[in-house]
Amino acid sequence: MSRDRLRAMLERARRVAIFTGAGISTESGIPDFRSPGGVWSRMSPIYFQEFVASEEKRREAWERAFSGRAGWTGREPNAGHYACARLVAAGKAQAVITQNVDNLHQAAGVPADRVIELHGNASYATCLECGVRHELADLKALYQATGDLPCCRSCGGIVKTATISFGQPLPESAMARAEVEAMSCDLFLVLGSSLAVMPANGYPLLARQNGATLVIVNRDPTHYDDEADLVLHDEIGPTMSEVVPAD
Repeated sequence: MSRDRLRAMLERARRVAIFTGAGISTESGIPDFRSPGGVWSRMSPIYFQEFVASEEKRREAWERAFSGRAGWTGREPNAGHYACARLVAAGKAQAVITQNVDNLHQAAGVPADRVIELHGNASYATCLECGVRHELADLKALYQATGDLPCCRSCGGIVKTATISFGQPLPESAMARAEVEAMSCDLFLVLGSSLAVMPANGYPLLARQNGATLVIVNRDPTHYDDEADLVLHDEIGPTMSEVVPAD
């Protein structure tokens, strides 16, 4: 019955804002951050200020990235990601706002310029000085050959994976785009987020306060279940496959 209600809501909606968190990607085998057994229970985060100030911390961070210890890359999209891509392709949603760094929405077919990444992307790196993009495979090959820490091929600056680390400012452009989506939608769809992390958890309430319907699909209860018009405590892939079926 709840899935039927969600399907009807999506059919009636003129503009859907999709907001995804770790729960959509755990179904692809990507670990989340904070739960028991999650990334931060297995390794301590390296703060942005530590990365910039310490060669030792930069080396540790790159060893993690090149070894894949965090487990954020190298997986395949699941049914939930493909359902999001279908909503974008159909024109129901203009973009996907995501807290994830795994690049799986792009891999599922959402155009890169339609993915609003609040916490960055772990599948490539950028120069902290000039912003030039660097591919991880190229950096890894050079590191393994020389042992030298990655530096920018353009300006020689410090290079870091494109994720947003603790202590690093969130990208202003992504936050501004997310706010526009929240203010423009008539249905705000949360998939796989506990809505515990600020300031990202403000977008669903912003949309709700602006008159949008709020729907939350998450395996476990969230901080905003009481604010939502519909809550489904269910697996995302099977739910979204049913309500947004492939042709």
